[in-house]
Order: sequence, then structure tokens, then C-alpha cells
Amino acid sequence: MKVEALCLLACLLLAGCDAPVPPAKSFAGLGSEAAAFKPVTPGVPLVFPRDHGAHDGYRIEWWYVTANLQDAQGRDWGVQWTLFRSALRPGPETLGWNSPNLWMGHAALTGPGGHQVGERLARGGIGQAGVEAQPFRAWIDDWALQGDDIDHLRMAANGQGFRYDLTLSSDKPLVLQGVQGYSEKSGKGQASYYYSQPFYRVSGEVERGGQRFPVTGQAWLDREWSSQPLAAGQSGWDWFSLHLANGAKLMLFQVREDQGTPYRAGTWVDPQGQVRALQGAEVELTPLAWTRQDNGKQLPTRWRVQVPAVQLDVQVEALEGKAWLGTRFPYWEGPVRVTGSGQGRGYLEMTGY
Repeated sequence: MKVEALCLLACLLLAGCDAPVPPAKSFAGLGSEAAAFKPVTPGVPLVFPRDHGAHDGYRIEWWYVTANLQDAQGRDWGVQWTLFRSALRPGPETLGWNSPNLWMGHAALTGPGGHQVGERLARGGIGQAGVEAQPFRAWIDDWALQGDDIDHLRMAANGQGFRYDLTLSSDKPLVLQGVQGYSEKSGKGQASYYYSQPFYRVSGEVERGGQRFPVTGQAWLDREWSSQPLAAGQSGWDWFSLHLANGAKLMLFQVREDQGTPYRAGTWVDPQGQVRALQGAEVELTPLAWTRQDNGKQLPTRWRVQVPAVQLDVQVEALEGKAWLGTRFPYWEGPVRVTGSGQGRGYLEMTGY
């Protein structure tokens, strides 16, 4: 899950615009009204490869990959690659500076030596950033996620003092989140279209401080698009993607309310590939320990995650507690280790803190 309010600062930086300032109540303006844009409604089938590309008419979307890796010494690494599209107004992409689209990229590397982040901003219509569905290509400047199809990709990005170049491949089907790709976020009509590819095998190298490390591991792609994924009274979310050692996959999120119980949902994929949607009381998320970030914020970096229906009771702990992305629209994002009734690796994202 990700950021829309880049439209405010990015348009000021890139071209200037008269877009309204998003309200601060919900994370990055994601709860603001979007009546002029296309709504997300149930029962709309996702179509591939078309839906790997950008969606004109919807206000926000993202292409988002996290990878849990190990080097030859057995040390853990985590990689994030994310591209966001934000529309200032409804309408198709156009050439030139009148494009309605703004783009933002985030890349991060976590491992021995800490957590490093890079950020890119771009305006649509001038070739600096974009997404093509088939062959698949998502890019911003020289950062790229591309391949003949979504199941065979090369992923590369860099920032100050770090770089990575990875190959991702999968022979397993996509997972449609929620109800056939319709993912509710509030119980009040807010939703996104959402699918994942959680089965990537990864090889390649990461580089930090001029040292290169061959790595292998697993990766998870998330794709979402929407026009208003949060309600006005929702402040942010906590999101988990977990690769368990027995082959199962688990996605969980809770959207925190200013008042009341968080909205919770998720998806369980068992080791045989059977998919089960999870809702509400089927998911229990309990923060256990907090880490103070460099900016003074305290965030929960160790959680108890329970899904009684599948006999799962685990602790999820950050490999690096200080994984705050001090980007223009900041949030926490980092790799985690899973222990308890299941073992594994994964990623945690926390916004709105």
C-alpha cells in the first residue's frame, strides 16, 4: 500500500499546478474525496497483461517489489523497489508538460551496515517515467523493473552509496487479493484493485560502499490502483507480506482508525497454492516492541501475528529497527524475520505515524 499526496510537492517542484492541498487527517491525503476519478467497484474482472500497465482515470497506483535476500556468508539483506503514479486530474496520458501524471520512485537497501534510501520524482508526458504492460517495463530515470512478461523481470536501482541489480522469476500464478482483486480498506466503500506475485525466486547482486555481494532469495510484487483507498478518519496502515519456510505466503494489513477498531484483512496462500481470503476477527495483530527512529518517532518493530484459522501464531521482528524512509512523504519499510509456529522472512510497512 502506498502514497498519493506526492502530487502537492511534486507539482510544485516540477511544473506548478493548482491541485488542492490534501487533508492531513488520513495518510498522504489518501482519504480525500475523489469524485472526479473512476471509482473502485466489486465484480470488475482483472485482465492480464493489460492490468500490469497504468490505469487512466484512477487517481493513484503503484508497482511495488520487496525482496528478502541472503549473501554467500548467510547474511540477510532486504531490497525495496517502488514506482508510484499520481494523477492531478482524470484523463489519459498526454505528451509534454500538460500530462496529468506525476511519478515518484523509492529504492531502499537494508542489510549489514543499516538502511539506505533513494528517491526520484518525475512528470509524465516527457519520457522520464512510465509503465508499459507488454513487454512489461516500469521505469523512472535509470531505475527499471522490466522483462518479457511480469513473471520474468530484471530489477535495478541505485542511491547514494548503494545499488542493486536483480533477476526475478516465477512459474506460479498471480494472487488476486480480497474478492477476485477487489480489496476493501474501510468497510465504508473505500477499496482498491489489488493483486500480487509472491512467488519470485531472486538472484543477482547488491552493492554497498563500493563492495558487491552476490545474493539469492525471494521477492513479492504488489500492484494496486484506486481513487480513494482510505476513509477520512483513517490515519494509516500496518502491512505485512510473509514468506514462510513451508512454502505458505501471507499478506495482512490493518488500517488504523482515528477512533475505533482498525480495519483488518489479508490473504493466506497455503503450501499447495490454495488461496483463502481473511477478514476482521480472523486476523490478530499485536505490537510488542518499539524502536525510536532518528527523527524521534517511536514505531512498533516487533509484532505478534495470529491467524487462528490456519494455526498460525508468530512473532514478526524487523531486521533493522531504524528503517524509516525520510522521503518527502515519509513512512517505515523494512525486512522482517518470522519465528514461532512458523519460520520465515518478509516485509513490514507502516504509514501515518
